[in-house]
Amino acid sequence: MKSVILCGGLGTRLREETEFKPKPMVEIGDRPILWHIMKSYASHGFKDFVLALGYKGDAIRDYFLHYEVRNRDFTVTLGNRDIEVHGDSHAEEGWRVTLAETGKETLTGGRLKTLAPYLREGAFMATYGDGVADVDLKALLAHHRSMGKLATVTAVRPSSRYGELDISQGMVRVFKEKPQVHEGWINGGFFVFEPAVLDLIKDENESLEQGLLMTLADRNELAVYQHEGFWQCMDTFREMQLLNDLWTDKRAPWKSWE
Repeated sequence: MKSVILCGGLGTRLREETEFKPKPMVEIGDRPILWHIMKSYASHGFKDFVLALGYKGDAIRDYFLHYEVRNRDFTVTLGNRDIEVHGDSHAEEGWRVTLAETGKETLTGGRLKTLAPYLREGAFMATYGDGVADVDLKALLAHHRSMGKLATVTAVRPSSRYGELDISQGMVRVFKEKPQVHEGWINGGFFVFEPAVLDLIKDENESLEQGLLMTLADRNELAVYQHEGFWQCMDTFREMQLLNDLWTDKRAPWKSWE
């Protein structure tokens, strides 16, 4: 089963980083957030990826084109460019990564439409290239199949922008930094789609959120998988710092691999 990752957006709210690279290449620890997302999918057995490129897509192309020599010892013979790779294979061996140009200005729904030639074989997964979660992707797929709808979206509870105070008798008893909001659900990405949805997208100017998902909901074809666990997007510098702190402190809930 293919897993689409939308990697083409401008990332304007994280301009400190995205002026020089696409947002999926912004690092958590010493690896791009894109790598973390792909590791999550691969840890559940999904290793066939289609990356929808756009803004500064060459940075992503270069990353994977040179992935072997970035992660292995090697010897290069100058003049004929022969490369001999040494040592054991890396943990990402066997990943199949299709890098497809979908346009710098294309909206999210249009990016899926552009990828149609790669996605006609059967149901496929999809997510955004700027968020991590501890979603059980096998359970998500099983839920999608049990519902029998054209699409399933993962619903998550967002984090508050502010710290939460538990106050008693004029004293703060508990302080929680950016706690999870217990009321309301939002679109957390991590979709499963049947290929028939591609025919419902009009053109490249249609967004996933304001177009396809609304159409599916109107037709009673959008199932929901409710995820109560960890989810965090990386829209701002502060959120980037939060994810890096969790990774550095070895408290990253999304790390489902050894």
